[in-house]
Amino acid sequence: MGPMQVSLEQALQALAPTHLELINESHMHSVPPGSESHFKAVVVSAEFTGLNAVKRHQTVYRSLGELMGRIHALALHTYTPEEWGARAHAPDSPNCLGGSKADRH
Repeated sequence: MGPMQVSLEQALQALAPTHLELINESHMHSVPPGSESHFKAVVVSAEFTGLNAVKRHQTVYRSLGELMGRIHALALHTYTPEEWGARAHAPDSPNCLGGSKADRH
């Protein structure tokens, strides 16, 4: 686990998650090996109760603060404990269909 992933996980603790998965998916994209630029977060928290998807994502963004500006992409899957109990998994991430801007001539 790299330093960016550690920082993101620590910041997400502000949401008091009952379940947290933070997966570095950078290897699935056109980025240098060892990069920490693309993440998938599965966050289960009572903080999301009564919030729609947009408000849940905004809550996550606030908890991450300035870290959001240091990553390229964050796929969010946010659930209440009750929703997670009925689901118990997040959808798989799709394969990257794009390339790096550096690849374009």
